[in-house]
Amino acid sequence: MTQSALLIRPSTPADLPAITAIYADAVLHGTGTFELEPPDQPEMARRRDDVLAKGLPWLVAQERGDTSGRVLGYAYANHFRPRRAYRFCLEDSIYLHRDARGRGVGRLLLAELVTRCEAQGARQMLAVIGDADNAGSIGVHAALGFTHSGVLKSAGWKFDRWLDVVLMQRSLGLGDGAPGADRA
Repeated sequence: MTQSALLIRPSTPADLPAITAIYADAVLHGTGTFELEPPDQPEMARRRDDVLAKGLPWLVAQERGDTSGRVLGYAYANHFRPRRAYRFCLEDSIYLHRDARGRGVGRLLLAELVTRCEAQGARQMLAVIGDADNAGSIGVHAALGFTHSGVLKSAGWKFDRWLDVVLMQRSLGLGDGAPGADRA
């Protein structure tokens, strides 16, 4: 899918039913998340509100000209850890509707997320990818300059098997080439 065919925009509360359904499918049928029970819409709203309250982006993608407003996927960034020293380091999350997979939607969502996080002064972005066999997620991150930084072996148990976690990382903006500005 080309960038001109896709509209990437900040999410709104009206997107929550689609976001909840996309994530529920990932929880029930995928290994990209280690959650075992899909959260309900109020919980997804709470998670979205938490990200937005930190001034971080939560984006959705839809096809331009699609009058139904169907959400093809979403992506957001959150602090990697809550301790203040991590304030320049973000973790990304991307989830796609099953019909949108393999069409370039994830790559365009991640590219826009990276751009917005760089503009806000973030210096590092981490991908914490469930399942070492998650070729789609590993591939989209590699295509956008993320490099392999580690594997947590057998970190999760889902679908009656042990799953690894793949860690990938990308510098944003000045990266570690300059001191960080005082950021809340």
